[in-house]
Amino acid sequence: MFSLSTSKHLGSQDAMLQAEARRVSPIVGSTVSLAEKKRKDLKIGSVLALTKAPILQNHSDAVLADSPTRRRIKKESRKFRFRFYQALYGPVVFIKAVYRQLILLALMFIWGAAIFSYYEHLPLISAFLASVSTITTIGLYVPNGGNFFTMNPTESVLLIVMIIVSVGVGASILQSSVTTLVNGDLAKDEAEKRLLKKLRKQAIVFGYTDLGRYVTEKLSDLGFDYVVITKDQMTYNELLKKDVFVVLEYETRPIKALTAAGIERASMVIVAHENDSDNVLMILSARKIRPDIRIISVVHDQALMETAKNAGADIVIPASITVGHLLALSAVTKNLVGVVFSEKIGTQEIAEFSIFKSSKLIGKGLQEVANYAAIIGVVRDNKVVTNIFDPSFVLKENDTLLVLGDSERLQLIEKEAKAI
Repeated sequence: MFSLSTSKHLGSQDAMLQAEARRVSPIVGSTVSLAEKKRKDLKIGSVLALTKAPILQNHSDAVLADSPTRRRIKKESRKFRFRFYQALYGPVVFIKAVYRQLILLALMFIWGAAIFSYYEHLPLISAFLASVSTITTIGLYVPNGGNFFTMNPTESVLLIVMIIVSVGVGASILQSSVTTLVNGDLAKDEAEKRLLKKLRKQAIVFGYTDLGRYVTEKLSDLGFDYVVITKDQMTYNELLKKDVFVVLEYETRPIKALTAAGIERASMVIVAHENDSDNVLMILSARKIRPDIRIISVVHDQALMETAKNAGADIVIPASITVGHLLALSAVTKNLVGVVFSEKIGTQEIAEFSIFKSSKLIGKGLQEVANYAAIIGVVRDNKVVTNIFDPSFVLKENDTLLVLGDSERLQLIEKEAKAI
C-alpha cells in the first residue's frame, strides 16, 4: 500500500511520536497529584472536560436526520460495494498470488519448445505445442517416437528437469488457488484498500474490545462509516471476514495505521483501547497528522485524564467513574435512565417518574414542577408531548416526567410524584 520511502518516513514519524509519548509520560506522575488537587475543587463532571461541540459534529447531524430506511439503504449499499470490489479485484489478487509461478511455468513451456525444436527438429509452433502437451500430460506428442533407448541423453536430462520443475510449479499454483478461493482474505483485503480510499468523513475507532465493539455497533446503527484499527491479528481476520473496514497496526506504528485508515479524510478519531499508554500514543499521532480533527478518548485510570488531554484529546471519558456512577445510582433508584457529564454543570442524572393518582403534581404546570428539577420532557399515552411550554399545559395522571438534576433534586421530585 505504501512505497518503501513512504514506509521509512512513517516509521521515523512513529519513532518520533514514541519519543514524544515518553516525554509526556513523566506528566503521569505529576498528573496524579494534579488530579488529586483538582478533585478537591471540581466535581466529577467538570474533570471530564467535555467540550461544547457535539461528538459527531455536523456530519453526524446529517446522519441522525436520516430516516431509518435511508440508513438501512446506506448499510446495504456499503455491503454491495464491498462485494462488488471483492469480485472485481479477486482475479487481480489471484494473479498477484501466483504470478511468480505463472512466469516460471511460461519459461518451462519455452524451455520445452527449445528442446523439441533443437533435438526433434520440429517447427517452432509444433515444438511449443509438444512442450505444452508434455508439461500438461495431455500426451499429444511423445519425444523420439516413444523410443527412449535411442533418445539423446542430453535431451533426456533436460526434459527430466523440465518435467520436475513444471510439476512443482503446477502444485504450487494449485495450492495458491485453493488457498485464495477458500480463504478469500486476500481479495477482501484488496477490496478494502480500494474502498478505504473512497471513504469521506468516516470515524476511526482504535481498539476493538468490548468498548470499541459497542462504539462501532452504534455507529453502524446510525449509518455512519467507520474504520477499526486493531493490534490483534485474530481480531483483524475476524472483522475482515465480516466486511468491516479494518487496519492492522504493526509494531506500534500508529501513524502508519492512521494513514491507512484515511485520517486525512476522517471526521473524528475515537480512542477506546484497553491500554491507556497505547491510547495516549494514538492521540499524539492523530493530533500530529490532523491538528484540526476531533479526538474522543477513554481512559481506564482516572489519574491519566490530564495526560490524555495534554496529548491532544478533545474529550476524555474515565470509564471507571462513568460505570461506577451508573451502578451506584441504579442501585438506589429504579428511575434512572441516563447520566450527563458536563464541565459547566457537573454530573447530572436523567430520570423518569410516573405521575400516580395520589401525586401532588397532578393539575400543575411545568413552571411549578421546575422548582424541583429541570424538566426535559413529558410522555403521555406513550408519545412525547411537544407543547409542554404552553402555559395551559398541566400534568395528568399516568404522565411520565423526564427530569434532569442531581441526586438530591431527583429524590425530591420522586417523592412529589409518588413514584417510589
